[in-house]
Amino acid sequence: MVGDSGFAALDLLAALARRGVVCVTRLRLDAALYEPAPPRKPRAVGRPRTKGARLSNLTEVLTDAATEWQRITVPGWYGEGERVVEVCSNTAVWRHAGTPVVPIRWVLLRDPQGRCDPQAPLCTDPARDPLQIVVWFAQRWQVEVTFREARDHLGIETQRQWSDLAIARTTPCLLGLFSLVTLLAARLSPRARLAVATAAWYRKKRPTFADTLAAVRREIWREQGFFTSCPAPDVRKLRPALRNAVTYALCHAA
Repeated sequence: MVGDSGFAALDLLAALARRGVVCVTRLRLDAALYEPAPPRKPRAVGRPRTKGARLSNLTEVLTDAATEWQRITVPGWYGEGERVVEVCSNTAVWRHAGTPVVPIRWVLLRDPQGRCDPQAPLCTDPARDPLQIVVWFAQRWQVEVTFREARDHLGIETQRQWSDLAIARTTPCLLGLFSLVTLLAARLSPRARLAVATAAWYRKKRPTFADTLAAVRREIWREQGFFTSCPAPDVRKLRPALRNAVTYALCHAA
C-alpha cells in the first residue's frame, strides 16, 4: 500500500504490518527514530524495552557533511521519465509514547539539481531495497492524479444520493468510466488523440485527462449528429471551420 504523509500514522502502520501489508508512505524529517530494543537480560525486572538509543533525525542527516549519498536513477519520476537523485538509507524503529513500535526502512532523498525539496519515504518492510521503495513512492502520483481528474471532470465524491448503497455503486462506476474514456481515446486517430488545449500562460506537452475527455466527446458528437443527413432542404449548415470551433469549445465546457 502506497500513500502520502496522511497515512503516516503509527497505529495504522502497525495494524497493517500485523496483517502482512507492506506500507510505503512519507516520513517527517523530524520524526523520532530509535535503534531496535536490545535483547532482554536474564532475570531482568520490569517491562521489556521497546526501543533503543535515540537516532539523529533526518534533518540532521540531511545537513551532516559525513552523510554518504548514493546516486540512483528512478524510472517514471512523477510522469517526467527518468530522474537521477541522491539517497541514503537505513533501518530504524519509529515510536511515540503510547503508540505501537513500527520497524521501518527510511530512504532520505535529495535532488542534485535542486528541482524538488528533500523527502523521506518509509517502508514497513526493513528488508526492501531503497530504489524499490522510491519507485513505489513515485508511482503513487499516478493514483493521486487519477482521483483528482475523476473528481474534477467526472463528479466523483460529489454525488447527491441519500442511500449508502447508491453511493457505493456510483463511485466504482465513475472510476470505470475513467478507464472507458481512456480506452476509447486509444482508438482515436493520433491527431485527435494528441490534441492539447493550451493557453498563453500554460503550455502542455502532452494531453491531460481533460483533453482526452474532450476528444472522446467530440468523436461521439461527430458520429451522432454530424453524420446524419438533414431531411429539410432549406437548412443551412455551419461552415466546417466554424462548426469545428464551436464543437471544440463545447466539448471542453461540457
